[in-house]
Amino acid sequence: EATEGWTVLSWIAVAAVPAGIYTLQNTCALMAYQHLDGVTFNVLNQTKTLSAALCCYLLIGRRQSKVQIMSLFLLLTSALIIEKIINVDFLLDSDMVDVETDETTKIVLSPKHLTHGVAPVLFASFLSGLAGSISQKNLQSASGCGSSGGRNPYLFSSELCVASLIILVISMIFSDDGERIRSNGFFDEWTPQMLIPIVVNALGGIVVGLVTKYAGSVRKGFALIFGMLFTGFIQSVIDGAPVTKEQIVGGLIAAFSLWMHATNPYVDPTAISKSNEFVDKKQARSNGKKRKKTVKED
Repeated sequence: EATEGWTVLSWIAVAAVPAGIYTLQNTCALMAYQHLDGVTFNVLNQTKTLSAALCCYLLIGRRQSKVQIMSLFLLLTSALIIEKIINVDFLLDSDMVDVETDETTKIVLSPKHLTHGVAPVLFASFLSGLAGSISQKNLQSASGCGSSGGRNPYLFSSELCVASLIILVISMIFSDDGERIRSNGFFDEWTPQMLIPIVVNALGGIVVGLVTKYAGSVRKGFALIFGMLFTGFIQSVIDGAPVTKEQIVGGLIAAFSLWMHATNPYVDPTAISKSNEFVDKKQARSNGKKRKKTVKED
């Protein structure tokens, strides 16, 4: 049933655009990985919830509740705190704050921190929200493959993989990386540890497909709260780098905003009105039966 009605043209129409966007997103993310620590990257990456909410509204018409809109502003605030655009010292007790010197700041922030770190991850987050919204529309569309309507998530993940692979092969023809691969071989400088992110990302792609189909591209951000906490723990253990107060405060605000967004979905007033109407009619019928029964007994 998953491949019922499948054609090459439908594959191109459904998978080509999000595959191209995801490829560009991954390129930006790889650049950001090289210039940001794990916690900063992970928190800034959560701003994709903002773009996902906007794109879902524009492409699918999915609206946000007032609490969800507030949570999106909180998420943006967390990103500004991480980048020290908003000072968090007033939120903390003065005895607990370690004053950083200008020298420390210069060591932590490289000259390319903004242009090669922050800007690419924010752009990647926007692209992720856009591609996620397009994918959600394709997965939930009634014109998808299968008798039940909607694209099969496993089929869609495979289609994305094949389309992305084709795009990457074409890009290698014209890029410096492609020239290096042709000269030194595809597995040049590979190590066994490189298989870890490859396998994890592959499994994550399947899970993301399932979550996008059944929960939506915006609400999947709720599951990333644990990921942010885990990233901070890994950074402190492996890299030996302490988690800064900005990362702690920004991470907590981001986690709280994602929780707010996931637990306060938008409810259509029309649907509530129809539901109340149905309940009133059902109650009226029930009261009518009770009156008839009372009259018969009398």
